[in-house]
This record gives sequence, structure tokens and C-alpha cells, in this order.
Amino acid sequence: MRILFSGQSYYRKDNGQAVFMIRLADGLVAAGHEVMALAPSEKGLADRDVVNGVVVQTVPALHIGHNLNITAFSDSLVDAALEEFNPDIVHIQDHLFLNRTVLRSARRRGIRVVGTNHFLPNNWSNNLYIPRSVQGVVHKAMWYNMLEVFNQLDAATTPTETAVAILRKQDIRIPVKAISCGVNQDEFYPRPNGDPAVMRRRYRLALDRTVLLYVGRVDREKGLDDLVDAAEMLIDEPIQFAIAGKGMYRDMLMEQVNNRGLAHVVAFPGYVPSEDLPLLVNSCDAFIMPSAQELQSIATLEAMSCAKPVLAANARALPELVEHGVNGYLFKPFNAASVAGIVQLFLSKRQRWEEMGLAGLEKARPHHLSNTIQRYVEWYESVIGRSLLTRTLQPEQRVHLSAS
Repeated sequence: MRILFSGQSYYRKDNGQAVFMIRLADGLVAAGHEVMALAPSEKGLADRDVVNGVVVQTVPALHIGHNLNITAFSDSLVDAALEEFNPDIVHIQDHLFLNRTVLRSARRRGIRVVGTNHFLPNNWSNNLYIPRSVQGVVHKAMWYNMLEVFNQLDAATTPTETAVAILRKQDIRIPVKAISCGVNQDEFYPRPNGDPAVMRRRYRLALDRTVLLYVGRVDREKGLDDLVDAAEMLIDEPIQFAIAGKGMYRDMLMEQVNNRGLAHVVAFPGYVPSEDLPLLVNSCDAFIMPSAQELQSIATLEAMSCAKPVLAANARALPELVEHGVNGYLFKPFNAASVAGIVQLFLSKRQRWEEMGLAGLEKARPHHLSNTIQRYVEWYESVIGRSLLTRTLQPEQRVHLSAS
């Protein structure tokens, strides 16, 4: 099968959409399929490369922040790429500039187009500091803009049943299926014989404290202010929050931490390269995810695959991964006192940490990346086959088929 991916980022590995797209593309190539990926150029100018067997074609782009690129002059290049690659199916990852061009070009050629939704309006409005008084109106407009693209697709996926329910609530009119983003359990697995001190020293983390690791974008919507506020409440506890990653909010958080004298309780390891990340996760005592806007959370799955207990916000799709008292604990979102209370509860249950970690490992096993790749192959085949069938049916028969 020939699959063409398109999204706002491919070269980056610091956001969930990019990580998902790269891993799925690499996995499909390893399974014997041909893959091309279209993405805005990191350097601004179009370029082509082959990465792990994936043909990566970038288009001219103007980066304007928050993983948003203007690609207004990409039409001819997109047309040429589709003409040359002649995919069996096109898989877009968002509804932004580039993918609107890709959708138009694919439709002209009669190519099936599907999409995966990673979008929530809150992820944008929080970072753009849109006042709460107008967020409802802004979010409605954002959903309209997204559905304007996605309702033209043949089908869509999103990582969890929670995310499917969110889309259906927004009046999406195409078939939607939950398929996990998956986790590479050949990289993320328990390493009980490793020395935690090695990675802790490398990333300047405490050797004598319980380390609770966050990995991801350090942006405003991730709820990291709650960790800083909780750290102040827990200043006398032998713990350390490690906030790993990069983002627009990192400098502000670091300033908060320094001004409040919390540098020994909150650490900022910075961006962790992929070769170090599984080792760093294994060197910590637990994983913490305070974001209330997760449609799945690959980072949480990675921690679970390393048999680490997880402390997470009781919001969106995180309760699908974390069962309170089984493989970790859930705290109230946007509530630093609840974070602090759950951390203290976790500290009091040290004898259960290993048990909780192993429970998380079992919950993560079905999310093996190989399962995700196989499910996507089957989904692509079903969409291609179904689309070919519907073209031969009368309108009333198509309605009946869609309803089934």
C-alpha cells in the first residue's frame, strides 16, 4: 500500500502529533508499505530527504509559533508530490493550511483521504491567553473551522473513546474510530537492573528524593503551574518534580520557581533526546501528568510501559489509562491542593509502588506500537474498499451503507 501523510510537523519530536506521525510512518515502512510525508519546512525552504525509509517532502513555510506554519505557496509542490507518489490513501493529521491544500489536491485525483484528530480548542486558547469570558464563542469557531475540513474526509480516527465522544458531540458527520497512538515497547520497558543515579546525575536531578517526572511540551495548557503551586505546599517533603521538555512557558515557570525559592523541589532537565528518554523514565519513581487536555498522552503510556506508577489529572482521556488506586492516582484538574494531597498519598504507599507499576505495565501492553500499525493497515484497507464500493451504489444505497 502507498500511504501519504501530511501534518504541521514531521521533523519535530517535541509534540504528540509529530511523535505519532513519525512512529506510524516508520512502522508502516518496516511492515513493507511505501510512505511519503508532507510537512512545513523547518528551515522555511522546500527540501526532500529519506528518513528511516520514509520519503519526507517539506514545503515552503513561515513559522508563526505554537506549531503553526503558513504554507500559502505550496499548491504546486503538493500537486507534484501527489502526482509522483500516487498514493492509495492520504492520511492528514490536522485541519490547518497545508492539509487544506492536500485535501483539495487529493480530491481532484479521486484519492481517499482520512484524518486523525489531535486537536482541542483549549490547547490553543490557553496558550493564546484568550479571556475566559469569550472562550466559549472562540471554541465554537475553532470547532467549526476544524469540522469544515474533517467533514470532507472519508473517515477519521482519534486515540481514545473519550476523544471519539468529544468529536461526536461536535457534530462530526463521518465515521470515527478510536485507535491508540501506541507506544514502542521495544524502547520503553522496565529496566530493574539499571542504576537510576546515572541518568539523575546527567539531568541534574536529586539522588535522595522521590522524583516525579513530567515529559512533554512545556506550554501553558499543560497545567504545570499546578505542579509549581503544589511544590510550594510540599516544600518540606522529600520530593522533586522534574519538568522535562521545551515550550513557550518554560522560562516563565522557571522564573516562578526561582522567585519562590523552589529550585530544590522543581527541576527543569530540558529537552530529553529519544535515546535517553526510556532511561530517564526508568530512573524516576513515578510519572505525573497534570494536563486536563489530553486525548491520550503518549508520554503517560511510555511511563506505564516502563512499569512506573502514574499520578494524573482526572480529566479527558487520562482516566482511560490511569485507574485510581490500581496503577496510580487521579487528582482534580486545576487544583494544586489536590495534586499535593495525591503526592502525599503516593508517598505513604511506598510498599505498593512496584505493584502499581506492574499494573500499569499490563494496562499498556495492548497499546504496543505493532498493534497500532496493524489496526491502521486494516482501517486503511477498509476505507479504500468501502469507498470503491460506495462509488458503484445508488444514493439511497449509500445512505443505508453509511447507517450500517
